[in-house]
Amino acid sequence: VHWPEVMVTYEQSEKLLFSADGFGKFGALDVDEDWACEARRYYFNIVGKYGAQVQALLKKASALDIKMILPLHGPILKEDLGYYLGLYNTWSSYQPESKGVFVAYASIHGNTAKAAEKFGEMLKEKGAEKVVISDLSRSDMAENIEDAFRYDRIILMASSYDGGVFPVMEDFLMHLKSKNYQNRKIGLVENGSWAPTAARVMKGYVENFKNVTIAEPVVTIRSTLNEASEKALGELAEVMAKGE
Repeated sequence: VHWPEVMVTYEQSEKLLFSADGFGKFGALDVDEDWACEARRYYFNIVGKYGAQVQALLKKASALDIKMILPLHGPILKEDLGYYLGLYNTWSSYQPESKGVFVAYASIHGNTAKAAEKFGEMLKEKGAEKVVISDLSRSDMAENIEDAFRYDRIILMASSYDGGVFPVMEDFLMHLKSKNYQNRKIGLVENGSWAPTAARVMKGYVENFKNVTIAEPVVTIRSTLNEASEKALGELAEVMAKGE
């Protein structure tokens, strides 16, 4: 599942699954915390690319009577194993885990950040189930990857930069590409004063993701929000607030 030399072992007499890197998580064992949060971050940032291999492992495991799962990283799992197996099936099949919109933005002078906050308010007003907003320049990339895979919709908002897109957004998109990001609805918002280019670059990445829908309209902001761009942002929020 993780590295080529790692094997998963089933011990028949005690019905134990020694899962190696599977079902592992970040965090200390002596800290009482929800398993899913750190396990999700671990999965998508470490194992995420190998969904097909995880699916093959889960298919084999489904034929076993498992009483406990013992991973190399994280706590021993003893109860409600269907919960953990179910999440792994969702994650490894690249399906969204939760209904909601992840707004990931890359701002240079703060105007794109203001637009992101405004857009978040619009989404909530229009009934979005959950809205999570992240400044890619000031947040942990692993957390951002986790949230991108967790929710069924994502908004990419970025400033134009040197004829392209602000680098932190491109770094984020490269991470999503390397982890086989797919099966999502994606909205694009660019900012640029005289020659906006961010949307073109972001779209170039997104179009190569599997089974994604690019929402319309693609919004262009000229430095700061004005009546026209705010109206377009509202139209995009109307589309993205819907979970279909």
